[in-house]
Amino acid sequence: MKRETHVPTALLLQIIDSGYNRKAWHGPNLRQSLRGVSAEDAAWRPVPGRHNIWEMAVHAAYWKYAVRRRLRGDPRGSFACAGSNWFVRPSSTTHNKEKAWLQDKLLLEREHQKLRDAVLEWAQVRSHRIPLAHVYGVAFHDVYHAGQIRLLRRLRSGPG
Repeated sequence: MKRETHVPTALLLQIIDSGYNRKAWHGPNLRQSLRGVSAEDAAWRPVPGRHNIWEMAVHAAYWKYAVRRRLRGDPRGSFACAGSNWFVRPSSTTHNKEKAWLQDKLLLEREHQKLRDAVLEWAQVRSHRIPLAHVYGVAFHDVYHAGQIRLLRRLRSGPG
């Protein structure tokens, strides 16, 4: 039998925010890692077939959605993009890449806020008991991809 642990809601929110948009001891969070990245740089691939920064941003948005969906018991299939997990970015039909990149960064921002709302809802309805692995996991996921994005930015800019 699983034992649920009581963790204050404020701490859970602090954890997911430190991975995404709050100052943290570990260095740049996900949003900071995306700051100043152009659509051209976001679309750059280190080698063919590898994910780019843009895809990592939408992937992170998807997993915020997936955790929110699990917390709320929502049905699958309501994410803003068709498919799941990884989404090719930019698509072959993307015309205005800067606008599309901005829209996908806004999608990430919205999904983070919706996740925060779901954590708050869960805490109110279920007396603060929450599947901790999901909440911690989404924060760790953001930090993991923030590091990858920092590396891709460094590779893109070249030596020096």
